[in-house]
Amino acid sequence: MRLVFSWTSLRFCSSTKLIHSPLRRSICAVSRGNMGVDADSNKSFARRDELLAIEKKVHAWWEEGNVFSAESCEKPPEPGEKFFGNFPFPYMNGFLHLGHAFSLSKLEFAAAFHRLRGVNVLFPFGFHLTGMPIKAAADKLAREIQQFGDPPVFPVAVEEEEASTKPEKQESTEAQPDKFKGKKSKAASKAGAQLYQWDIMRSFDLDDTEISKFKDPEAWLNYFAPIAVDDLKEFGLGVDWRRSFVTTDINPYFDSFVRWQMRKLKELGKIVKDVRYTIFSPLDGQPCADHDRASGEGVLPQEYTLIKMEVIPPFTEKLRALEGRRVFLAAATLRPETMFGQTNAWVLPDGKYGAFEINDHDVYIITHRAALNLAYQGFSRIPQKPTCLVELTGHDLIGLPLKSPLTTNEIIYTLPMLTILTDKGTGIVTSVPSDAPDDYIALHDLKSKPALRAKYGVKDEWVLPFEIIPIIHIPGFGDKPAEKVCVDMKIKSQNEKDKLAEAKKQTYLKGFTEGIMLVDEFKDRKVQEVKPIIRKKLIEIGQAITYSEPEKKVMSRSGDECVVALTDQWYITYGEPDWKQLAEECMSNMNLYSDETRHGFEHTLSWLNQWACSRSFGLGSRIPWDEEFLVESLSDSTIYMAYYTVAHLLHQADMYGENASNPVKPEQMTDEVWDFLFRGGPYPGSSTISSAHLKKMKQEFEYWYPFDLRVSGKDLIQNHLTFCIYNHTALMDKRHWPRGFRCNGHIMLNAEKMSKSTGNFKTLKQAIQDFSADATRFSLADAGDGVDDANFVFETANAAILRLTKELAWMKEVMDAEASLRSGPPSKYADRVFANEMNLAVKMTEQHYQNYMFREALKSGFYDLQAARDEYRFSCAASGLNRDLIWRFMDVQTRLLTPICPHYAEHVWREYLKKDGYVLRAGWPEAAAPDMTLKSANKYLQDSIVQMRKLLQKQVSGSKRGSKRGAPVTQLAEDKKLVGLIYVTEEYAGWKLECLRILQSKYNHETRSFAPDAEITEALKNTDVARGMDHKQMQKVCMPFVRFKKDETLALGVHALDLKLPFGEIEVLSENVDLIKRQLGLEHVEVLSAMDRDAVERAGSLRSLLDQNPPSPGSPTAIFIDV
Repeated sequence: MRLVFSWTSLRFCSSTKLIHSPLRRSICAVSRGNMGVDADSNKSFARRDELLAIEKKVHAWWEEGNVFSAESCEKPPEPGEKFFGNFPFPYMNGFLHLGHAFSLSKLEFAAAFHRLRGVNVLFPFGFHLTGMPIKAAADKLAREIQQFGDPPVFPVAVEEEEASTKPEKQESTEAQPDKFKGKKSKAASKAGAQLYQWDIMRSFDLDDTEISKFKDPEAWLNYFAPIAVDDLKEFGLGVDWRRSFVTTDINPYFDSFVRWQMRKLKELGKIVKDVRYTIFSPLDGQPCADHDRASGEGVLPQEYTLIKMEVIPPFTEKLRALEGRRVFLAAATLRPETMFGQTNAWVLPDGKYGAFEINDHDVYIITHRAALNLAYQGFSRIPQKPTCLVELTGHDLIGLPLKSPLTTNEIIYTLPMLTILTDKGTGIVTSVPSDAPDDYIALHDLKSKPALRAKYGVKDEWVLPFEIIPIIHIPGFGDKPAEKVCVDMKIKSQNEKDKLAEAKKQTYLKGFTEGIMLVDEFKDRKVQEVKPIIRKKLIEIGQAITYSEPEKKVMSRSGDECVVALTDQWYITYGEPDWKQLAEECMSNMNLYSDETRHGFEHTLSWLNQWACSRSFGLGSRIPWDEEFLVESLSDSTIYMAYYTVAHLLHQADMYGENASNPVKPEQMTDEVWDFLFRGGPYPGSSTISSAHLKKMKQEFEYWYPFDLRVSGKDLIQNHLTFCIYNHTALMDKRHWPRGFRCNGHIMLNAEKMSKSTGNFKTLKQAIQDFSADATRFSLADAGDGVDDANFVFETANAAILRLTKELAWMKEVMDAEASLRSGPPSKYADRVFANEMNLAVKMTEQHYQNYMFREALKSGFYDLQAARDEYRFSCAASGLNRDLIWRFMDVQTRLLTPICPHYAEHVWREYLKKDGYVLRAGWPEAAAPDMTLKSANKYLQDSIVQMRKLLQKQVSGSKRGSKRGAPVTQLAEDKKLVGLIYVTEEYAGWKLECLRILQSKYNHETRSFAPDAEITEALKNTDVARGMDHKQMQKVCMPFVRFKKDETLALGVHALDLKLPFGEIEVLSENVDLIKRQLGLEHVEVLSAMDRDAVERAGSLRSLLDQNPPSPGSPTAIFIDV
């Protein structure tokens, strides 16, 4: 039965060709309202609106030209001829936001760059619907309607229970010393109160009359994907939309593909049924994978050894109901090898515990949370339902006599510790004061403070007789490492938490990696060696069991806290040695663009093991041989990039795969057909698909595969991206393995974390409405390129609006005044410099785009090019701009900016430059090799003008510091005409020449370093110049210059030691005297050689300036005189 929406608040969707059912047409039309900035009567949005109008017009041009459709060729592509890039399809339970856009922009800019260069580009885009979030949200909405009505009337106020302050210490919170602990993932850092699902739906601007329809998951499937297509088209995304699809069995073609993939993996022995520990949602009744979690993404089961410490009868009154059973305090530990040193057990006095029935005979005293985990691991008389026989507090447990495994003490007692955490482990902690600083200090406190013992009713005989038992020798800390480190750090109380944390840090890992056992049976053996042996022995003799719980708190999207369950289900055998070797080979040959990304993959491959691939709740494709279960959401999205290559030949532009006119029927896509297409299988002779169509699909795959680049957030390294590598190596030929992954960090907005709860959040649609698509893209490119978190700045987007619109106005102004521009070939110095700057921008920007460093591409291709144009305009004020150069500038800048601001570029290309075709495929601009000598000469010119201006200002203002050497300067009258005499020395001479020659001889080109200063000083002493100086004079005169040139060489390169500049200084300055005059406001300028006696005489009374501040190569001296 189809759902039908009313037409009270609908809008038409531009992607109506994707809509085929009444449901889809109506849902797509539901209005999202105006999410842009409200109009402010005192603020004009004319510039932004100008860009929006351009974008709308350009979209129509692109639609008409079908510019993003990609077609394969019969001939296989040569290297660099094609580019296939893709992006992890977003989950469609909401609108796309700037977080999506940031990662996506990296691929968009890369694809647009390759397309501009003439490469055949395939950029497809799909939508993920698999998993439990949509089903969980729909069910939650249904429960709210059932409870509160339709529309619901919620309670006026909902009181939230305040979280109790929790103590900070428990042995079981310790990380395994041999296990890597990573930073929090994006999902693991999410926080915030739960909202009503109805209110969440209202945030999508849905009317109350429409929301109830979303209690059916199909409404979600049909609503958000078409809207996302519209938003991405407005963004200017260069996607071949014919190849789009949605996942789950709603699309029978993709469903067939996933079923084939799973069958093939099972045939290859890559999918097995096994009993393993997994993160599990009790409410959903199934494993909870990363994509099923509201928080806790990347969290794995943490395995402990549960030590059974038996309570010795007779029982206390509180435990009287347990008579006749074996009662144990059960403590979770990561270090079973330390149990030889137990002196007592710890409990939290105010902690809440229970006596839980494990079987007909045994009872464990633990926290309720630990009991729930155990119940899902087979340790509960009623499976998955813990039975609490007696409710207890820590006070009820203090003083209980215990018989504990391995310890030499026949009886130990339960004592109070105030820093135990009850949300990790079992709330029961073993005490080993020889090795654990926390245990040593807590026991020391009880021994030394009678008042503390009295407060908790602790008898002396429970504490005072128990001494430290040496069990492990740690180099540097001895046989009692906890005591030594506490004494060394002068720790006096268990309240010194920071010091205790540092003490533990110093001893814990070292004890595991370097510790040597002292106990008889294992004497002189390494801790690392005996730990598994001791653990195994304890379990075999029934004194311990295996216990597992989540490393950190995990919340499912259904709203319940997850446990670790021992489940019998289908697993993909990631980590299997031979398969892992293939994955490592694939990864080693991939371009990963950063060392941090490569390290992330190496780490993931080192620990990744079997992965639960089946689910009983949610949406998706069925496990083909066990249809009670669904394929989980990370397992149906590992090789779907191959599906893109043929999707348009299966269901054309019908993303749901339901159009009866599609060229291939879903039932025709047999395993033999998929094998033929993607695995090099034989031609499927029994197929009813036409031979021509089969061959065309085969051609598409062989032409486009392997994909060249997949762009993703770095948080997917630990699952999806590594799964992608594994599955490609299992199912495809080596020549079809992935070529590159580029991972990025997350996006902040205005230097703060993007968060709906704080309001610092923006959807893609909102950003486009607020800033325009191109200004949004501009700011995304400027946000950052590395794997660290980037920053989208609203001011940058607003500045982009101003820059782009002002540039349009300038180009129109120039074109209107074309007749006034200087004609003919470029001939002046400024012309040559500007042309060279354009050549440099073309080369540098191409390099940055090729390296996918888009912020740098924006700098060299726009900011630097703008600066060069502005400098050219100033330099040519008198003679006028050269028409050909200005037209070339507009062409070059337009092309270089095309990948980032394509709407703007297309508008300029067609409307201003009057070019044919589309700028998207215009080709990379041609450019000669940059003349770096000319660039250096221009920098010299500009730097010299800056220094001359500073000196002139000092002379005009009467400064007594007219030169950097302190020479006096004659004051100049402001109303007089001034003449500038610029003195130049083009080659070093005298003692500076000698210093440079010595530095040249003492420079090692291989190591890019100099000999020691003592060796340089000794060489200077033997020069003719230095012989006339004593040591003090040489240190004062020569060594500052030597140090300056050494630093300059290390910073700029060995050319800093050249005896003269690579260009003629007099020639550069002479050719630009008009510019110098105009910049400094001088009547006349002369460029003179300081080596010419007659020229020096021209300085007159100011000649002393030349003596005290002589010019040197690269540093002319200017003198200003009145006329």
